[in-house]
Amino acid sequence: MIPLPRAWLLTSALLVGCVTGLVAAVVTTVLVKASIRPDLVVALVVGVPSSVGMLTILLSGRRWLTTVGAFIVAMAPGWLGTLVLIQVVSGA
Repeated sequence: MIPLPRAWLLTSALLVGCVTGLVAAVVTTVLVKASIRPDLVVALVVGVPSSVGMLTILLSGRRWLTTVGAFIVAMAPGWLGTLVLIQVVSGA
């Protein structure tokens, strides 16, 4: 059984994770100037946090570890959304 934290704590972790993904995307975009294939970027941005976060949630034995897993999973949508927005605004 997966130990679930309190609802307010889980919601807070998801919100902060999404914002962290947004900030990570902006920082990565500013620092990395090399051209990378978009399909590889999407696979990395969505695949890595989702895989690590789901494994953390599934293997967690404590409530705080479930919260950390939810935080990691929530980074993917914020990161992907920001990268898509940057592509649209840049006209590429």
